[in-house]
Amino acid sequence: SDPGSQKGQVVTEEEWLQKWETGKIGFHKEQGHPLLQKYLDVLLNGRSGLRIFFPLCGKAVEMKWLADMGHSVVGVDVSEQALKEFFAEHGLPYCEEPVPGISGGKKLQSTSGNISLYCCSIYELSSSIAGKFDGVWDRGALVAVNPCDRERYVHLMITLMEKNCSYLLVTVLYDPNKHKGPPFYVPESEIKSLFG
Repeated sequence: SDPGSQKGQVVTEEEWLQKWETGKIGFHKEQGHPLLQKYLDVLLNGRSGLRIFFPLCGKAVEMKWLADMGHSVVGVDVSEQALKEFFAEHGLPYCEEPVPGISGGKKLQSTSGNISLYCCSIYELSSSIAGKFDGVWDRGALVAVNPCDRERYVHLMITLMEKNCSYLLVTVLYDPNKHKGPPFYVPESEIKSLFG
């Protein structure tokens, strides 16, 4: 199928913030995602104490689930509201600090230290700021970034991955001529060419 009809689609940062403010967050899963549970052993690959990255994390409940298993979780989202709701809904105390090198960027970190959420554009993040990761759970990020930004997004993700990083990616299949997105349609052929 041809994703051509979506190529020029752009959702602005303001529009994402608006979705959070108005509660139009149908993409948020209260119970966590069944595919993460199903493929958890692929992500962990027998390893413990991993650093796991959640791009465009929102208030994903899986962040707490993985942290409770002893992993260190790092997320990024433009919505400060989403990040604060995550801590509030799980009753987790946190502290907030500015991020050197990111104008207006904030890091919200659980006082236990195993969950760090960056409030900024994902494109402002780098391995020098956030480090590298053993695992990535990309449930709604690649399909949410604007199609024109996909190469930039994937390039960034590759720079954030450790050598033996496991990357779990969820995409959606549908007729892109009937729905303008997001989530955007990313055909398997494009995933292969993006990630190589």
